Amino acid sequence: MKNIKRILVVLLAVAVTSCSSEQSLQQYFVANAENPNFMSFDIPASIFNVEKANLSETQAKTANSLKKLNILAFKKNEVNAADYETQKVAIKNILKGGDFSELMKMNTSFGKATIQLKGDDDSIDEIVIYGDNDEKGLILVRVLGDDMNPASFVQLLQAMEKSDFNGEGLEQLGSFFKG
Repeated sequence: MKNIKRILVVLLAVAVTSCSSEQSLQQYFVANAENPNFMSFDIPASIFNVEKANLSETQAKTANSLKKLNILAFKKNEVNAADYETQKVAIKNILKGGDFSELMKMNTSFGKATIQLKGDDDSIDEIVIYGDNDEKGLILVRVLGDDMNPASFVQLLQAMEKSDFNGEGLEQLGSFFKG
């Protein structure tokens, strides 16, 4: 009986120490969805209307691999400046510590941005676009899909250009950062 208790204590100790205290990107999205400083929404892939576009077989396959986009946007103001800095550090730590590999860094009219991938060279499970601007705020976008091919990412952008998507459903995000 003592041996069983010892074994259970050891197993419990191993289970507790093996659990990671690092927050995943999914956990971050869930934790901040109700934060009043964030605007949070999910966009289904169907909003892009790529099925109506005249797509090549490769473009159609890439478009069909896309599931949805999760978006978190933080509008910075004088009252929430400290929280903005905290959130910015938290996101960067998640992206550095996770299974993400950086694809590209950019300077845009909005601010600094990075595109990161999760998955292997042949099959991307998630694309993360993160951008911040110390005057306006930050945005975090997760592009989720099944077996997205890195080489086909450009094909996906071309497919979206051919679609009749003109931003419907995203007006709220634009007005969020304007005023």
